Amino acid sequence: MTTPDRPVDFGFEKVPWAQKAERVRAVFSSVAGKYDLMNDLMSFGAHRLWKHFTLSLTGLKAGQRALDVAGGTGDLAIGLARQVGKAGQVVLSDINPDMLAAGRDRLLDAGFAGNVECLLADAERLPCADDSFDCVTIGFGLRNVTDKAAALSSMHRVLKPGGQLLVLEFSKPVAPGLKPLYDAYSFSVLPRLGEWVAKDAASYRYLAESIRMHPDQETLLAMMNEAGFGQTRYHNLTGGIVAVHRGYKI
Repeated sequence: MTTPDRPVDFGFEKVPWAQKAERVRAVFSSVAGKYDLMNDLMSFGAHRLWKHFTLSLTGLKAGQRALDVAGGTGDLAIGLARQVGKAGQVVLSDINPDMLAAGRDRLLDAGFAGNVECLLADAERLPCADDSFDCVTIGFGLRNVTDKAAALSSMHRVLKPGGQLLVLEFSKPVAPGLKPLYDAYSFSVLPRLGEWVAKDAASYRYLAESIRMHPDQETLLAMMNEAGFGQTRYHNLTGGIVAVHRGYKI
C-alpha cells in the first residue's frame, strides 16, 4: 500500500507520492496552449504517424465503444470517433482540465459532438463501469501516471472481455547508435524549444526526463501481463524511440 510521503519519480527528481499528480497537472496546464504545436516541432511531425499506426490496430467497428485515457488534445479520440461512427461512442478522459478543454474544443471543431463524451478522470481510478469498452487507448500518458500498475488494472477492468488496450508511449531506443543522438536532442534541443515556443523550458525538461524513467519495452510488457492482459506484444517505432504495447482482456 502506498503512503503519501513515499518517494516517486518526477523526471529525475524524487517527490512525495502524494505530490506527483499535482506536479504533473501543473506541467500540462502550463503547456496546454502550445501542446499540439510543440508535438509537431519536437517530433518533426512523426507523432502523427505513430498515432495513425496505433489507430490502425484498434479493430474497432461502427457502433462500438472506445475510451481514450489521458487523451489530452484529442488526436486519438478523433480517430476513434471516425472508426466507431455516429452509432458508436468515444469517451475522452484526462486528469487535467486545461488539456481536456483543448481536446473538447478540437472534437467540436472536427464535427464530433453527439457520440463523444469528455470526462475529467484519473487513469488510476477510472469512473467507468466494468466491461464497458471495446478498446482503450492511452497515448503518451502512462509515463506521467503515479501508479502505473493501478492505471493498467483500471483500464483492464473497464474493457469488455476480448477488448484491447493500446499503449502508445516513448520507450528505449534499440537501433544501433541512436541513443546518444536521441539523448543530445532531448536534453539540449527540447528545453530550448520549450522556452522559445511555450515559454516553459522546465516543463519540457521534465518531459524528457520522464521518458528516461519510464519502463522499457519488456518491463512494460511484464506489467501488462501482471495486470491480467493476454496476448501481449509490442511494436517498436522509429528505432524504439516509441513503442505501441497491446494486450487483450481474456
